[in-house]
Amino acid sequence: MLAGVQRPLLRIAARIPMLLAMSIVVFVTLRVLPADPLGMLLPPNATPADVAAVSAALGLDRPLYVQYGVWLQDVLRGDWGRSIQSGIPVRDLVLHALPTTLQLVFAGLTGGIVLGVALALVAFRRRGTFMERLIDGYNSLSLAVPEFLWGILLILVIGIGTGWLPFLGTLDPGMSVPRLTGFLLLDALLAGDLPAFASAARHLALPALAMTLGIAPPIMRVLRASLHEVYAEDYIGAARLRGVPERQLLWRWALRNAALPTVSLIGLQAGVIVGGTLLIETIFGLPGIGALMVGAITNLDLPVIQALAITYAIAVQVMSVVTDLVLAWLNPRLRA
Repeated sequence: MLAGVQRPLLRIAARIPMLLAMSIVVFVTLRVLPADPLGMLLPPNATPADVAAVSAALGLDRPLYVQYGVWLQDVLRGDWGRSIQSGIPVRDLVLHALPTTLQLVFAGLTGGIVLGVALALVAFRRRGTFMERLIDGYNSLSLAVPEFLWGILLILVIGIGTGWLPFLGTLDPGMSVPRLTGFLLLDALLAGDLPAFASAARHLALPALAMTLGIAPPIMRVLRASLHEVYAEDYIGAARLRGVPERQLLWRWALRNAALPTVSLIGLQAGVIVGGTLLIETIFGLPGIGALMVGAITNLDLPVIQALAITYAIAVQVMSVVTDLVLAWLNPRLRA
């Protein structure tokens, strides 16, 4: 029991050095950029004394290693600084935007896994048929189309072309939902506002579908290839000789073993999946982490950029830990 608790903790602890290294790279990179955030913060007629005063107030006149040490200490205490542009605490900005991004990632990743697995199973069971060739054609096309381009195509075809689904924002005009958790769909349900829930779901459909269409193809390709490899194993042939039904053979034996490379792929793509939200949120006007990052980069808001970069890094590491745990569950030999 104790070992079962220790293993996830060890996996988390092993990623702390990577997060520290990431924080150093981000901090140093932002500090050595030729762009001057003080120039955007101060008025054009600011005197050298004004520049020096603001620089001292922000701690930018200290040695770089001192600045990093102070920043890291503040972050560990929960103080992420204040936005240079708005003066709002960075932690408040991030925590306000994070649920929108998590909701999008969950919807897109869930849809991508479901679609990828479904297509892999259909193509595998219908191998050699027109259906397999059709799925192969879709897969080849989708692998060449990035998520943001899917988003643009969905807006043009469904959002504008048919008008079936909205493509900007999170709710219909005039609607509002009390912020209880930050997750709009959940908040609408908790408030008992079914029209708002339906509106939020319709607004989430296109951006989530754009992510789904980008995530599903590699999952489908890897899982189908893994199924072919598993079915070539001797134990599958032996099970057939014992009269094990094909459905049971697929769902209870083959799929579990074939899922291992697929789960590993999802973990390796964690950075791409999380990073893909940046453009998706910008295209669809979602007030999430991606939109916040774009605004911070545009305004050279260093405290916000630093916090968001670390947030993205933490999200990737969390997905990696979850991937390790799922792999250990699927394959007990990996638990050691």
